[in-house]
This record gives sequence, structure tokens and C-alpha cells, in this order.
Amino acid sequence: MHIQILKSKIHRVRITQAELHYVGSITIDEDLMDAANLIANEKVQIVNVNNGERIETYVIKGERGSGQVCLNGPAARKAAVGDIVIIISYAGMELEEAKKFQPVLVFPDDQNRLI
Repeated sequence: MHIQILKSKIHRVRITQAELHYVGSITIDEDLMDAANLIANEKVQIVNVNNGERIETYVIKGERGSGQVCLNGPAARKAAVGDIVIIISYAGMELEEAKKFQPVLVFPDDQNRLI
């Protein structure tokens, strides 16, 4: 049996930008990406703590050390600058492998920086 399981999570980061007139995606500080084991173009789910919105998009590398978390394109309508979001990625794997798998959890500070 092949199942989807939590691969990584960036817990409670603040939206720093929302760019409606862009192709689409979420731009994330490359330091946060590395810490959460995310790669460019990876599919992620964004959960907005402030308004309950849940969207799926893909990751674009942001400037390393900037704390940038920017929703682009139509996703920009789902959060306001300052909103707190959780960024989640999933992986597919066999059931027995999933039972042993440990996801990567990242808890940044209030400025979206690694602690």
C-alpha cells in the first residue's frame, strides 16, 4: 500500500509579501527551505492560521536569510501580509517505510528566521 505522509513542515511563519500579478507559487527564504528539506518547484500546502484558508502551490527559492515568505499569483488573495501560515509538504511511500519515517519540523522565530 502506498500512502501520503507528512514530509516536512514550516510551522507558523509570517507572510511578508503578497504579489497578485505574478505567475503563481510561494517564495520562501532559502534558509527555511533547506531547514525543511524543501526544493524549488516542490508542491506544498499552505494553511492560513488567521483565516482558515488552505491552498496548494509550488515553492520558489527566496533570498537566503531574508525571512521572505511571499504568496504569488491567485494565492495572494488567500492571505494578507502579516498572516501566520503553516507550510506543509507530503511524500508518498509504502506503509512499512512510512511507519519508520520521521518528518522534518521547523519552528522559525517571529521574523521567519531559524532559531
